[in-house]
Amino acid sequence: MEWLDFLITKLILNYSWALLVVLFAIPAIIRMAFDRNILDRPNHRTVHEKLTPRLGGLAIFAGFMSAVTIFGVVNEGVQHVLAGALVIFFIGAKDDLMNISPFKKFFGQVLAAGIVIFLGDVRVYSFHGFLGIEELPLLVSYVFTLLLIIGITNATNLIDGLDGLAGSIVLVIAVTFGIYFLDTSYPYSFMAFALAGSVTGFLRFNIFKAKIFMGDTGSLLCGFMVAVLAIRFIEIQAVPASPAIALAVVIIPITDTLRVFTIRLAKGQSPFMPDKNHIHHRLLAMGLNQLTVVFTLVGFNLLVILVATSMAHLGTTWLVVLIIITILLINTFIEISKRYISEPES
Repeated sequence: MEWLDFLITKLILNYSWALLVVLFAIPAIIRMAFDRNILDRPNHRTVHEKLTPRLGGLAIFAGFMSAVTIFGVVNEGVQHVLAGALVIFFIGAKDDLMNISPFKKFFGQVLAAGIVIFLGDVRVYSFHGFLGIEELPLLVSYVFTLLLIIGITNATNLIDGLDGLAGSIVLVIAVTFGIYFLDTSYPYSFMAFALAGSVTGFLRFNIFKAKIFMGDTGSLLCGFMVAVLAIRFIEIQAVPASPAIALAVVIIPITDTLRVFTIRLAKGQSPFMPDKNHIHHRLLAMGLNQLTVVFTLVGFNLLVILVATSMAHLGTTWLVVLIIITILLINTFIEISKRYISEPES
């Protein structure tokens, strides 16, 4: 019991340190961004209407990395996760400062994922009974984990289109995984709560009438960490049907990405072509304001997590099927609603 109290105390310090670092860093970053003209300019796709700094990810990284290295436990592949996060940070920061080609960004993500997979041995070993599949062949495990990390990293990046949305969703995901890891993999619990603390501090300046955006530096870092936490959660089987529960936890970025990619491909466009078909765009078109959209999506995410956890006894396959049906119903509802809303999509 004393050990548990000590662990919780360290986790609170870990979370609080990350939070305070971000709160102190962001005002200085905002001033620097205006001085150096490192600003996000409004265009036909954006929701914001004024020049806004986009370097919030610098503070998120500083809070996260310092909290984990001071209070965390660097084992079980944690050092390799942090090394991968460092690569992602530099890729995102360079893109925010001067824009880099999609190939260089992709190469950086592959490098970061490779560090985690091959050096840290953080990967999906098994499907844990999904469709009757248990242990994966080594090559399949490597390839599937690589695709999972890159997919979730970019899915999180794609939902960063509304004040407070990406930060709030990442906060829900990080806290959920952090709680599950308390009993099963506490080194990863420290990383999860450090991420949660950093994002909480960032939301102070981003949740409503944003003073700063997280930029690619922040969204890619958050997405990378969400992917790693999800993979670790699956492998330690923190709960029954862990692959399905992990899918429920990350349902918002996954649903949104599958939706926009499918629509773009159906139109014969590149899946990476920007548009206004994201879920948050459609909810705004229905008449909801930005804050209501954020609360709606966060509430839905929490509801899916709670329902999926309570139905874990159904097993991985059936629970994944139910979650996929939920995703299809969401997209069907949004597509039907578009018939009654006359708004250009791009």
